[in-house]
Amino acid sequence: MRALLLVVVLLPLLLVRAQVSPSPNDDRPRVLLFSRTTGFRHDAIPVAASAIARLGADNGFAVDLTEDPAAFDDATLGGYAAVVFLLTTGDVLAPDGRAAFERYVRAGHGYAGVHSATDTEYGWPWYGGLVGAYFAGHPAIQPAVLRVEDATHPSTAGLPPTWERTDEWYDFRVNPRGAVQVLLTLDERSYAGGSMGADHPIAWYHAYDGGRAWYTAMGHTGESYLEPAFLAHLLGGIQYAAGLSRPSA
Repeated sequence: MRALLLVVVLLPLLLVRAQVSPSPNDDRPRVLLFSRTTGFRHDAIPVAASAIARLGADNGFAVDLTEDPAAFDDATLGGYAAVVFLLTTGDVLAPDGRAAFERYVRAGHGYAGVHSATDTEYGWPWYGGLVGAYFAGHPAIQPAVLRVEDATHPSTAGLPPTWERTDEWYDFRVNPRGAVQVLLTLDERSYAGGSMGADHPIAWYHAYDGGRAWYTAMGHTGESYLEPAFLAHLLGGIQYAAGLSRPSA
């Protein structure tokens, strides 16, 4: 497993260092991965970026990665069907970048957030509404049981009704139910240390301010990005955010 992870980590190095400069001859839909951190930094970022690049290559969309907040301007963002906040933490955008991103979503584009995207931009209320909730804490990494609440969405359609996997299980400051469409819930009886109780959303989506937003709290570990079921979940969320697929009902 360690050797395989090393290979996956090495694959995206050119992508990580590349400038955001879409090829004029590539007419595929494009997704921008944004992985800037100003707080905790996840070791899984290179593995995750490589996995999403492969998902794009296999499913008809192009992927660019940046950690440069200057990419958040109208001209650059306008070339992307969706922006993925991939394991971001802390305050990652300046005020002008925030304004450009708000305009981008209001123009009908999409956002996907992965794991610590909820540990991001606590002082930006618009972003809090977009992502759906803010991170509160987590117990140790351990196995837990998830339950599919909505199987009509592309990110859950292929999942088993009850899904057991290992990750870092987030609690949130406020339960987002009522403001979002919950896709997956976490069974706190199946692991130690959860604090949200019987109703613990762990993935969701919603229409927001003219655009689309999808979030999964999973994806802390590098091993997550080698799991076929998790990758299918991630792919469906990105495709929804990018407007490439939609819920079946």
